[in-house]
Amino acid sequence: MNTLRAVLIAAPLLLAACTVGPDYKKPEVSLTAAYRTPVPASTEPAASLDAWWDGFHDAGLSRVVARAETQNLDIEQARDRVLQSRALVRAAGAALAPQVDATGSAAAVQQSLQSPIGTIGTHLPGFQRSYDETVLGAAASWEVDLFGGLRRGREAAKADARVAAAEAVAIRTSVAAEAADAYLQVRGLQARIAVAQRQETVERDLVGLLTQRASQGVSPDRELREARAELEGVRATIPPLTAALDAHLNRLDVLMGAQAGTYRDELADPAPTPAPPILAAGDGPADLLRRRPDILAAEDRVAAANARIGAAISGYYPKVSISGLLGVDSLSASQLFAASAVAHQVGAGLSWRLFDFGRVDAEVAQAKGRDAEALAAYRATVYRATAEVEDSVSSLTQEEARAEALSAQIDQLTVARGQAEQAYEGGVISLIEVRDADRELLTASDQLAQTRADAARAAVAVYRALGGGWTPERTLLSER
Repeated sequence: MNTLRAVLIAAPLLLAACTVGPDYKKPEVSLTAAYRTPVPASTEPAASLDAWWDGFHDAGLSRVVARAETQNLDIEQARDRVLQSRALVRAAGAALAPQVDATGSAAAVQQSLQSPIGTIGTHLPGFQRSYDETVLGAAASWEVDLFGGLRRGREAAKADARVAAAEAVAIRTSVAAEAADAYLQVRGLQARIAVAQRQETVERDLVGLLTQRASQGVSPDRELREARAELEGVRATIPPLTAALDAHLNRLDVLMGAQAGTYRDELADPAPTPAPPILAAGDGPADLLRRRPDILAAEDRVAAANARIGAAISGYYPKVSISGLLGVDSLSASQLFAASAVAHQVGAGLSWRLFDFGRVDAEVAQAKGRDAEALAAYRATVYRATAEVEDSVSSLTQEEARAEALSAQIDQLTVARGQAEQAYEGGVISLIEVRDADRELLTASDQLAQTRADAARAAVAVYRALGGGWTPERTLLSER
């Protein structure tokens, strides 16, 4: 019996190194060495990819992003999911260890004399109808992971925890980019409202001039009415801009984990839209594989799916368990710890799904299908990431070029508008030409304000696409 017991205990230890299923290999994806749309070169130092918002040199923007990172409720939920996933890792690890339960009971028993035992017991010498019983003990059980099914389960749980951590990073970087985007929208809309208000002042002054000239009989009533109509048209452009401004201010408050209107006063005073910082392009598309948290999450989903193939394959093999019981059981409390009260039991069990291999086949096929799906999803995520970089860099380049052209156009239109007003006052041209100059200047100024905001937002999109906004030290991302 001692030899058999030693064999039962030693055999699982000798076989414990056997782990079925494929070992994980990092998926490969074909990428070019450089982006097709390169980041514009510059002799100035690039902004840090880790905290790119500081590269805008705008205290309000940095404050908004910092507040969003610490107060955003989506980030808080992501942190909670990371804690949940790590708890599942501990549970998967605990399944590999023996389980020990302590038991104890104390009972005062009176046996029925009408029950089968009582009926028989009354005819036996020394039968006691009433007695006290005290039991103390510990029971242990252990499923020996002969073929690595449990270890593969723990491996999958660890990969799932890394997925949760990477997704938390992705949400954090997304929230930072969303907060910056909303802030830049606010500044851009404030600039556009200021343009419309300046144009309203110009149109109002023109109406005043024409009112005076019409009263003197110098200008026809038609010109005055057209000027008043143009003034109302300019005024009509302000309410939609104001409504959009309110919406983005509310959006910012929600991103910062607060009720709409909480931080509105901080941004009430208009400020210039910050210029895009000098971009850091990284090492090329391959750099995204370690920087983009969504790619890291997709890679770990492949690792989890790969581990679950082994967990499914382990269903083909037998499962061995060992159990034991050690305790004391006595009818007398004073004899509870006497040698005669000690009870123990050791046993071994085996289960094998010999007649259920069809279901195991299906489980393995399903696990392999999920692995193939995760691999395809990983590659798709990588390719989408490269496209986002290309798109955002192209957008930034073109918006900056457009802003430069619009700025030159406004310089010319400003001079032309002043000349038109002088010519009108001198009676050389009609009011229609002055209004046309006003309209062109207003349109170009409004487009420039919007383009500057769009260029800054495009820079945010580039940093977001490059995977900027985090470092392992600043996140809950676990060791890979």
